[in-house]
Amino acid sequence: MTDVAIIGGGPAGLIAAEHLASAGLAVTIFDRMPSLGRKFLMAGRGGLNLTHSEDFETFLTRYGPLPPQLDAALRAFRPTDLRDWAHGLGEETFVGSSGRVFPQSFKASPLLRAWLRRLDGLGVTVRTRTQWKGWTADGALLFDSPEGEFSVAPKRATLLALGGASWPKLGSDGVWTEILAARGIGVAPLNPSNAGVRIDWSETFRQRFAGEPVKRIALGILGGSVSGEMTVTETGLEGGAIYALSRHIRAALESGTATLSIDLRPDLTATDIEARLSRPRKGETDSNFLRKAMGLSPVQIGLLRESFGKKVPAEPAALAKAIKTVSLNATGMEGLPRAISTAGGLRFDALTPGLELKALPGVFAAGEMLDWEAPTGGYLLQASFATGVLAARQIILNSKL
Repeated sequence: MTDVAIIGGGPAGLIAAEHLASAGLAVTIFDRMPSLGRKFLMAGRGGLNLTHSEDFETFLTRYGPLPPQLDAALRAFRPTDLRDWAHGLGEETFVGSSGRVFPQSFKASPLLRAWLRRLDGLGVTVRTRTQWKGWTADGALLFDSPEGEFSVAPKRATLLALGGASWPKLGSDGVWTEILAARGIGVAPLNPSNAGVRIDWSETFRQRFAGEPVKRIALGILGGSVSGEMTVTETGLEGGAIYALSRHIRAALESGTATLSIDLRPDLTATDIEARLSRPRKGETDSNFLRKAMGLSPVQIGLLRESFGKKVPAEPAALAKAIKTVSLNATGMEGLPRAISTAGGLRFDALTPGLELKALPGVFAAGEMLDWEAPTGGYLLQASFATGVLAARQIILNSKL
């Protein structure tokens, strides 16, 4: 007999299973993929960024307006708790130069292997290649598998940890939204977050600079600004600075105009730049002059020309203003299949403080399927873990009543 059925084998579902099984409950994890934690492994390809080391109150601001449940979850399972948990699995962590926290191995696979061994030792049952289809007429969970349909009626609770809809080939395809919406449960539309933006580059710029990083810039759009780096792509821009403004870029696109403003030298004032540009050119080309006087890279000079035309302003004051205000019009965002994470999802007003669905007592939800978003930098995984822990604690509490 299964006490708790967990649908979804990502970080939220796995950490909930660990807490529930440690409390003595019989747990079964169902996942439609052949193995668990596939997106977790993908996230660790370039180094698994578990969480962030910044001051906790500052950390909380990265999630935008905090619904009470998400605030409670993040306070219940903090970045220090996540680091302690990794240590308990034999994976020491370290803080990178940017404040991001990584496992010492820098990879996701050793951590996931140790985690799955722990779950196995706790008696957690895993059923893969099982697609959740909703509920039967008598309220049991309905699944489809290679062997055919079957149903499960958990004794205590169900936890939905189905993810969003980014990287759908790894398991999270967002089909669950239709199942919940059919029952009248509030779901905000799923949209790409931490995704690249599309820009109509000139053919010359695209051919020369696609793949080039743009470093040490400040990027702004109505509603937000950030310092960091980005990368030119065939279709636009991507990277940390772009991802951090996903929420604002999406809102601007919905209003009809999304103009990105780039400061190519945020470390200098316009007055400082004007002074540097006032020196004699000595016959130098525009590119050589900007490289020597301002330290601009070829791709930065290319961006300047994309914004102001092939002939950038020559007068020092006008050129200084141009360097501080490169403008690019975004025409859209990359779609969910290429997004790192998902905005939208199960609305928090449909949930109790313990993440139980108000319309479906005994059914809980956690992870990226909830209606929150955050930039990369460890914030995504932290919230997934934290909501899984909060839901598990509420299920444990309910089982004792």
